[in-house]
Amino acid sequence: MLIPSIDLQSGLIVQLVQGEELALSSADVDHWIARFSSYPKVQLIDLDAAKGVGQNEPLIRRICSSLPCRVGGGIRSTDRARTILSMGAEKVIVGSALFRDSAVDVDAAARFRDVIGASRLIAAVDSRGGRVVVHGWRTQLSITAVEAVQALEPFVSEFLYTHVDSEGLMQGTDMAAIRAVKDATRAHVTAAGGITTQEEIDLLHTIGVDSVVGMALYTNRLR
Repeated sequence: MLIPSIDLQSGLIVQLVQGEELALSSADVDHWIARFSSYPKVQLIDLDAAKGVGQNEPLIRRICSSLPCRVGGGIRSTDRARTILSMGAEKVIVGSALFRDSAVDVDAAARFRDVIGASRLIAAVDSRGGRVVVHGWRTQLSITAVEAVQALEPFVSEFLYTHVDSEGLMQGTDMAAIRAVKDATRAHVTAAGGITTQEEIDLLHTIGVDSVVGMALYTNRLR
């Protein structure tokens, strides 16, 4: 399945290269809501909240009222997770809050599961250079993505694995890395990071992995 990605920054829909360089932005929210209205899942990420420099709550409410969204970005507490769900999100994506001292924070993962339920909890496991990265991809931990999903599996219903090395470059993703994560868990896996072609989406589909696509859709590289 193809899952369109909507990233929010400073009240706009944006696409960044490697999470930093602005490649495009749009204030026409209605256009993108209409564009993605036929998809059964949409990924919505508040980049400002992820970086701790603000929030885009009005846009989150607006988009969640029109599209079936899984929402992430800056969800660091169970209270915040409940708030996001109250805005209309179907699931929440939690990343940095599930890690501490270069390891999975099992106690934190258990709290999220107990408060909102595993069925509404997606763990974001982002990898750069073969290691998990947190805090908006600025802090690298010592554990691998495979080690992270193995430790988090009892607490979540799904993993969002982002291969940061290829994020936003439209040069393809790392199929071997995604397959390794998929093989490490019985939970559902969704992959992101450089997925550009229909062939990649089809190949991931054959192994039971959904594909989050951003830049290739916004630039019409993938139709």
